[in-house]
Amino acid sequence: MSLIEVRGLTFAYEGSYDNIFEDVSFSVDTDWKLGFIGRNGRGKTTFLRLLMGELPYTGDIRCDVRFDYFPFPVQNPGQPALTAAREAIAPFAALEEEKERCLACGDLAGYGRAEEQFLAADGYIIDELIARECGRLRLPEEVLQRPFDTLSGGERTKVLLAALFLRHGRFLLIDEPTNHLDVQGRRDVGDYLALKKGFILVSHDRDFLDRSVDHILSLNRKSIEVQKGNFSSFEENRRRRDQFELAENERLKKDIGRLQQAARQKAGWSDRMERSKIGEHSFDRGYIGHKAAKMMARAKAIERRQERAIEEKQALLQDLEETEPLSLHPLAYPKQRLIEARGLSIVFDGAPVFEGLDFILQRGERLALTGKNGSGKSSVLKLCCGEELAYTGFFSRGGGLQISYVPQDASFLKGGLREFIRQRGLDEPLFKAILRKLDFSRLQFEKDMSDYSAGQKKKVLLAASLSSRAHLYIWDEPLNFIDLYSRLQIEEMLLDVQPAMLFVEHDAAFVSRIATGSAALTRL
Repeated sequence: MSLIEVRGLTFAYEGSYDNIFEDVSFSVDTDWKLGFIGRNGRGKTTFLRLLMGELPYTGDIRCDVRFDYFPFPVQNPGQPALTAAREAIAPFAALEEEKERCLACGDLAGYGRAEEQFLAADGYIIDELIARECGRLRLPEEVLQRPFDTLSGGERTKVLLAALFLRHGRFLLIDEPTNHLDVQGRRDVGDYLALKKGFILVSHDRDFLDRSVDHILSLNRKSIEVQKGNFSSFEENRRRRDQFELAENERLKKDIGRLQQAARQKAGWSDRMERSKIGEHSFDRGYIGHKAAKMMARAKAIERRQERAIEEKQALLQDLEETEPLSLHPLAYPKQRLIEARGLSIVFDGAPVFEGLDFILQRGERLALTGKNGSGKSSVLKLCCGEELAYTGFFSRGGGLQISYVPQDASFLKGGLREFIRQRGLDEPLFKAILRKLDFSRLQFEKDMSDYSAGQKKKVLLAASLSSRAHLYIWDEPLNFIDLYSRLQIEEMLLDVQPAMLFVEHDAAFVSRIATGSAALTRL
């Protein structure tokens, strides 16, 4: 057990006048399982890069561990996954590094064990360890024999995590591992992480965080805070604190108003008494002067109380995450039924991909397509959008159906927002207003979209969909990289407006709240 201590950390990107971090200080234990949360664009990935020593900063970061980052590139993706995992481990199992670590702490027995485990001549022990870790991740052993580049995104995630956790003396920085995991994959990885310790996990999936972590590291508007517990306990504490600060803020506002009025009254009384000393009806000018001075002293005391109340008020609500409600104005479709499928399956290379799928989507319904990665969910969405794909079974889409589509991938976005708005034919004020509600600063409007974070890019696609009037909204994994607060905004809007939707999403909490029904795909 040791500490990672951050003291007076200040950082801004070159050429920027705004600090991403300013005089930040906190410490965490290297045995903790930390969930790292915060709004998109606040600097979570930047902070991980600072820990890795990739960026210059002022202040101090002290720790007795080395950091590893997920995801990391595989040098030869065409090789078997087992070989890729072994090569990822091998450089960190070198005799020189183990000797340095063990001798530094006088652990000669540990030196011997490390040499025995990791320096086996034929790599047999390493292979056993990799297979064991992959088994804990519910990854079949046969997957390790396949070329790494043929694995699904979820399988790659599991192999890379297994390799990272076999590196000794490392503290892991795990950056959004859930984006390529289906619901079951998220459960598998969450349960696996719960068995481990010594990592920072960036994730916006509430259930996944609750399953995985024992502390929360929150990147707030003005601070970074650390709390013991999972996300649910953190959110409850945050809600109570915000309620207290809002009530305290209202009380202080009233106190300040009352004190301001009292100060004006007493100052006025003092001035009137001073003026009466020179009037023809003054009976005791000394007495009146004494009373005026007393009134002025009271006025000054009230002013000091007012200033203290203002200072207390300014200390409140600095980290309050204010979210404005989103809006959506779908078109009314004249018929009840929008899409119908019976025994539907997409065909690739002449063969159906999944078992026959049956569903009917009607007005006001929000249907979730579920199934493992690679089962064909995105293909069904594309077929519903009008893409010409080969299929078997019956499929019918309502005539004149206008659809707003959010694709799974947003990495293609580049160029200026103004050109994006022009190409999409969007209402610019409405589109930008939605982005502002999703925590975009006006400064972001002037940047090239290629410089946006992954979450900011996804917000651009979501804002484009929300500013488009349609009969049906088809969203493919819309919450990938989207921060927790924006997820809640989107949920509340969908529950309020209740548009017709067909979507794929692996955030179990979102699906549970939003979906009015589901249709499961089973791969053949």
